[in-house]
Amino acid sequence: MPATETFRVPKHRRHVSAVRQHLGKALADWGVADEVTDVVVLLASELVTNAVLHCRTSYAQVGVTLTLDGTELTLEISDPDRDRLPRLHDSAPDEEGGRGLALVAALSEDWGCRQDPYTKCVWARFTLTGRRGAAPAAP
Repeated sequence: MPATETFRVPKHRRHVSAVRQHLGKALADWGVADEVTDVVVLLASELVTNAVLHCRTSYAQVGVTLTLDGTELTLEISDPDRDRLPRLHDSAPDEEGGRGLALVAALSEDWGCRQDPYTKCVWARFTLTGRRGAAPAAP
């Protein structure tokens, strides 16, 4: 049975740090190693920040779901601006932003986005090895 942590935060920058703390605690409780925790928390911060900055729906909430199923960890960030799917693009060296999805693509095993009935969701998937309390990975 997969372990799942799901919560929502108001669409405001001040709540991004609460997302990082909440996910860090959930991952620690599940025995996920520090390096993976750092990557997942970083990417969650990027994706929640994107939702906060780009969602055009007033008074929206950003949904966060983290699911651990065996050695597969999935992070999902959703917001109600379902018709505006994010796209990777090349950022110029002097641009301040625009690199969040490139980080997601580089640091996750797989990632993508989907339109749900009332929201869009950006997800990232990770394969865990060496989790505390788990059997070691096969050579």
